[in-house]
Formats: sequence, C-alpha cells, structure tokens
Amino acid sequence: MLKGLMLTPPVIGRISIGQVVEKNGKRLPQKDNQFTLTSQVQTPDGWIKHPMDETLRMGKSKLREIPVQLLFSEPDLNLRAEYCLFDRQTARPLCVGNGETCQRHTQNGYESLPCPSPEHCDFAQAGCKPYGRLNVVVNPEDSADPIGSFIFRTSGYNSIRTLASRLNYFQALSGNLLPYLPLALKLRGKSTRQSYGHPIYYVDLTLREGMSLEDTLTQAKALQAERQAMGFDQTALDQAALQGFHNGHFEEDAESIDSVLEEFYPEQPTSTQPSNEPTAANGLANRLTQQAEQLNH
Repeated sequence: MLKGLMLTPPVIGRISIGQVVEKNGKRLPQKDNQFTLTSQVQTPDGWIKHPMDETLRMGKSKLREIPVQLLFSEPDLNLRAEYCLFDRQTARPLCVGNGETCQRHTQNGYESLPCPSPEHCDFAQAGCKPYGRLNVVVNPEDSADPIGSFIFRTSGYNSIRTLASRLNYFQALSGNLLPYLPLALKLRGKSTRQSYGHPIYYVDLTLREGMSLEDTLTQAKALQAERQAMGFDQTALDQAALQGFHNGHFEEDAESIDSVLEEFYPEQPTSTQPSNEPTAANGLANRLTQQAEQLNH
C-alpha cells in the first residue's frame, strides 16, 4: 500500500446545502434552504445532480430530509472534524489540528506541533477554520452499493457540533448499533445575533419521520442479526477504515479543490483554471512557514 495516501470511504456523490451562482462574471457559492445531491462531476454550469436527488424529491417542493445509514460504529470514523488551514489558490492543506496537536506543512516537510485552537494561534490568522466531512449511505433500502457513500462537507460550527453530539448520543443509547440505525439528515434553521435576524441553516442527524425510538432500535437489532447471519463483519470494516485514515496526513487532495474552496472560502471564486498569479500560493505558504519557524524558536 502506498504510504502517505489516506484511504477514505468510497464516495459516489455529494450532499450540499447550497449552489453555485454567477455574479459579476464569477461563479460563487450561495447558501440554500434545502439539500441538493450531486454527482462528482462538475461542468461550467455547475455540479451535475445525482439521480438520487430526483428520487428523493418526488412529491416534495423542498428537499429538507434525507434517509441515511452510517457506515461505521465509531462516530469519529463517520464524521472527521479538525481545524484546517488551506492554501486559497491550490486548496492544499497547510495545517490540520484537533485543538491539542496539529500536522503542519513546513520547509522541513510535515511536522507535529501544538494546536491551541484558531483563536489562540498566530499561525491560524490566515484563515484557519473548523472543517468536517460526514460520509453516509443515502436511501439505503434502495441502494445497490452498501459502502458507496455521499459526503457532506461543512465549515459550520452548528453542523459540526450537532452532528458530533448526535453521533455520540446515538452510539451510546443504541448500545453501539450506530451503523444499523435507520436515521435521517435534516436541515434546520435558526437566527443569531451574528446573522442579523436572517435564518442560517445547519444539518442535524435525527430519527426518520414517522419512526419512534423504539421502532428505530428494533429495526437496528434486526438488521444487525441479519448481517451477522450473512457473514457481514462490521468490526473488520471499522478496522479497515481506521487503518485507511492513518495511512496519510491529510484527507483532502488536489481533486477536491472545488469542493474545498466552495465550502471553506465562499467569498472566493471556485476555479481549477491556471492562475495568472502563480506566486500567490507560494507567498502564503512562505509567510505561514516563517511564522511557524518564529513560533518554534
């Protein structure tokens, strides 16, 4: 196996709560009040919708709830969340930390350094944010691919905090039946002082509409028994995922540039076209490296 290449869950589509619009000649992401499921193909007109998007919209004016199932027993395998600093031009990760330690790209390669969180880190002032990636199987009853997942990327505190809490709570109350629970991603809205009375939307993980907790647990236990009888090894799957995540430093790669920039730097145009200012990325990386060297001395 190639070392340094993080092995992540197989992805067959994206889940977003926004769309790309053209403004003043630039294509910019715009938040929405509903889910959109897309393929992994992007054209000049935007991301191509996944066929599952139309399936889930039948009879609905807005897609605000998606039936899902989780892949793994451990919450941290389903939802990976860190503090991240990306290069705005290349989407290359420059520093990824968890609030205690970080992996940082320096002139000496990748180094493990303390991570005091963005508000207490001089290095983070260039644009470090929380960044989460959730993988789920969408509409599992109609899916022919048991490990083909959709990925939801977010830099929103509300979505990351809510999803992390729900995953841990559902794991606890179900007796470690997390990958067997029939659940749903639900879009919620709220207003804050920072939003000046306008609603902001975040993603929650809930019971499916029309199902009680008792129904959910009963169905989860039945699915667990069915999978065990057919030889499905959930423990081995979790271990394979853990080893894959430990095989590299960073989850994002060059192929994820558009998805990263749309979510992480929404004020910037998203384009994979060659830049007319090739020194911009190097300039940022050099400044960050110099800051890191000063902090280390």
